[in-house]
Amino acid sequence: MDNSVKLAVLGRVNIATQLDEGHRVAVRKHNEEVDKNRHILSKIIDCVKFCGAFELALRGHDETDTSNNPGIFRGLVDFVASLDSVLEEHLKTATVFKGTSKTIQNELLDCMLSVLKDYILEEVKSADFISIQADETTDISTHCQLVLVLRYLDGKNNIQERFYEFISIQNATADTIATALLERLSVILPDGQKAKLIGQAYDGANVMRGATGGVQRKVMDVHVNAHYVHCYAHQLNLIMQQATSHIPKIGTFFSDLAGFSAFFSRSPKRTTVLDQVVAHRLPRASTTRWNFHSRAVNTVYEQRDDLLKCFQTIRDNGNFDPLTVREAGGFLQKRNIDAVFIKSLVQKFTDSVQTIRASIPSLCGDGASDQQQPIKRRRILGTGEQQRLATEVCDTILTHAKERFSFTQHLISATLLHGELFPQHCVKFPDTVLETTVEAYPMLNKAKLKTELSLIYENDEFNACSGAVPLYQFFMENNLQSTFTETVSLLKILITTPMTTAESERCFSTLKRIKTFLRNTMTQDRLNALAMLSMEKKLIRDIPDFNKRVIERFATQKERRAKFLYK
Repeated sequence: MDNSVKLAVLGRVNIATQLDEGHRVAVRKHNEEVDKNRHILSKIIDCVKFCGAFELALRGHDETDTSNNPGIFRGLVDFVASLDSVLEEHLKTATVFKGTSKTIQNELLDCMLSVLKDYILEEVKSADFISIQADETTDISTHCQLVLVLRYLDGKNNIQERFYEFISIQNATADTIATALLERLSVILPDGQKAKLIGQAYDGANVMRGATGGVQRKVMDVHVNAHYVHCYAHQLNLIMQQATSHIPKIGTFFSDLAGFSAFFSRSPKRTTVLDQVVAHRLPRASTTRWNFHSRAVNTVYEQRDDLLKCFQTIRDNGNFDPLTVREAGGFLQKRNIDAVFIKSLVQKFTDSVQTIRASIPSLCGDGASDQQQPIKRRRILGTGEQQRLATEVCDTILTHAKERFSFTQHLISATLLHGELFPQHCVKFPDTVLETTVEAYPMLNKAKLKTELSLIYENDEFNACSGAVPLYQFFMENNLQSTFTETVSLLKILITTPMTTAESERCFSTLKRIKTFLRNTMTQDRLNALAMLSMEKKLIRDIPDFNKRVIERFATQKERRAKFLYK
């Protein structure tokens, strides 16, 4: 009992002091002051979170008390103070800690970034597998930046793609990028967890995908299970580029197509005529999203007569400058997110292109017979030339689709859980695919996985499986993960493996906005903190004690004159 008493008061003031009434009163007053300071700091943290979420500047040009334009953050704090009497009194009377200075802002940003990174690392630690997405760009200050995004299944069995950080690099060489990634991965996955990294996705540039000296090879030398995935959105873009670059007339077609939206986007006066005559805006092309090209094709095709009328109106109006009239005349001369799901879409894509190729003769024939003679003479292609060009386009797309969309060995495993193949697998088990899967992911138990898959194939109800995610959710919702342990592990691998680098691409738009509109000369830590507040605002809302964690980190960051720690 005596030892228990000594242990309880170890490191504290002695028993006599604690029993003293004056000491207890002092402690109570201290803790009351801590409560007040923490309440004030929590309100200031809310203002920082608000500015970060909506990418608003934290500082104005003149933040003095007499300024009429103190900046958005200071104005927001003043507004909150008008609703909170404690904060209002604090801002009027505080002499030690006010909470609105740029130093406090920066320290709070550091603490928020630290709390969010720790939370993400906690989720990664509990995940069975993770993959990374990375891409590099040059920001508005001409600094080379590498973005790192983590993909994993969280504790609630939801797939997450978390922004981790922007990494400033000297150049975009394979050695520099790989070194930066491996340094971060050593923190994210310390010794003993390296096998958890099962995928790495990049945009397919030579620096990234090089088989011997590329980034993916250097990362895989350290993390042997980190199989490389070429972003499939970029692959489709490359296929379409091949189809246009090797056939001059098709390249000219897409170039002219982009000219339609460019022609109207440069002038409100031209847009007014477009709205009056066509009553439909033209979608602008995107360099990596070919659905915008298809929308442009469909819009121009559906509105071609009205567009011709619009261009003729511009030429006959007499109120436009010579350049606009000349460009309008030029237009008048022309007549014209899982592996299983991706696998099925690629097959449908190639089948559709093959179907189009087979129907080219009838399509071109109908086009020639139904074609109306234009009012003014325009150059048109004969039926034979149309057929030749269309066939060449289809052949080019099919050739490159077969080459670029061919699944590498580690992704063949997706066919094991493709619902449409279950009846076929039931008749003849895909032993070769199973062998390849286990070779790529040695953590799987081959014999048990085969038993589990055989049972799935024999049950007709599983044939309705439409992808890895629905099947995984079925097992988890029915508590079958302990029965189908290896199948669930394979599903986790397939779901965690990224198919595109869309998330890292979106990070760059946030980078541009933050660097342009907030502070172009900010340090890398501030940039990462502001980017994290913007891109992970939902995560911040989902952490119930986020403000408390930030306050604890802020209070222990260094010795402070204001009281934030309880006695």
